Amino acid sequence: MGFSAPPLKIVSSPVTLLTVIRALLAVLMAAPLLTRPAHARPDGAFLVSEGEFPNQGVHSRLARRYDSYQATAEVRRGLEASLAEHILRLRRQGRLAPDENTAWSVYDFTTGEKLAEINADIKLQAASLIKPFVALAFLHQAQNGALEYDRQARSRLERMIQRSDNSATNWAMRRLGGPEAVQKLLRANYGSLLAGVEIVEYIPRGGRTYRNRASARDYSRFLLALWRDQLPGSAEIKRLMALPKRDRLRSDALPDDTEVFSKTGSTSHLCGDMGVLLAKGADGRQYAYTLIGIIEKKSPARHYRRWLRSRGNVIREVSGLVYRLIGSVHGFAAR
Repeated sequence: MGFSAPPLKIVSSPVTLLTVIRALLAVLMAAPLLTRPAHARPDGAFLVSEGEFPNQGVHSRLARRYDSYQATAEVRRGLEASLAEHILRLRRQGRLAPDENTAWSVYDFTTGEKLAEINADIKLQAASLIKPFVALAFLHQAQNGALEYDRQARSRLERMIQRSDNSATNWAMRRLGGPEAVQKLLRANYGSLLAGVEIVEYIPRGGRTYRNRASARDYSRFLLALWRDQLPGSAEIKRLMALPKRDRLRSDALPDDTEVFSKTGSTSHLCGDMGVLLAKGADGRQYAYTLIGIIEKKSPARHYRRWLRSRGNVIREVSGLVYRLIGSVHGFAAR
C-alpha cells in the first residue's frame, strides 16, 4: 500500500518558516521510511537515532532545524519576558522614574531573528544617535561624486563618531546642505529603512539637541543593513563605529574580546546606545547581534552626569542579560 500525503489546505494567513518545517516533519514522520518507531523526547521533539531512517541525513537535518527554531522562539519569549520584568523591577526600585520612557530592540544575526522589541516603533529624541545617519548621507554623496571623502572629511567623521564631536557633525551637515537636505537625502534613498528618522536641526551649542528624532526600529534596520554591507560605505561606517570610545553596551558579563560597533546619545533628557556586538565562542566562531537601548526623560535631569551614569548602568545591565541569553543558545555563555 503506497503512502498518500494529506491534502494541503491553503489559508490566507502568512505561513512562517517554522510552520513549513513542522508540516514537512509531519509528512516525513508519517511516511513508511521508518525502520523502527521514532522516540520522543520529554519536550515533544523527535529524537533521531543512528539508523532510524534509511534517508537519515534529510530527516535529521530537518529535525535539528525544527529544534533550532523551537529554541529561538523560546529564547525570544524568555528574553522579552526577562527584559520586561527587569524594567518593571527597576521602576519599583526607583532606578527608572515615572516620567521616563524606554525602548529596546535585540536582533540575532546568526539565526536571523528579532529576539526582543519593546516600544521599538515609538519616535524618541535622537541626540547623537543620528550621527551614523549623517555619516551614511555623507558617504552616499561621496560615492555619487557629489562630495570628496578626503583626509579632512575622514578626520571629521572620525571625530563625529568616536568623540561625538558636535562641531564635526555640523560641518558634515553643512557640506550636505543642512539638516533639511540630510533629511531629504535619507528619505529619498533610505525611506523604508529609516522611516521614522527626523533630522530637522543642527546640534546647538552645548549639545542641547532635542528636536531630531528616531525609533529603536530605525536603528535596528540601519544596523542590519550595515552589517550586511548593503549601505554605501558600510565598511567605513563599521570602522568608525568600532573605534575605541566610551559606550553603554559593554558590561562585566561580556568578555574583553567582545567587539562593539556602537554610537551613544546623551542629553539631559536622553541616555541611549545602539550597536552591534560581536561575541566569540569557544569554537572560534563569532556571533553578531544588535542591542538598542534608549531611555528618554520628559523633564530635564537635575543632576545630569549622575543621571547619565545611572541610566547608562541600566543599559549595561540589559546588555549583560542579552549576552547571557543569546549565549545560552549559541554556547558562548552560560545561562
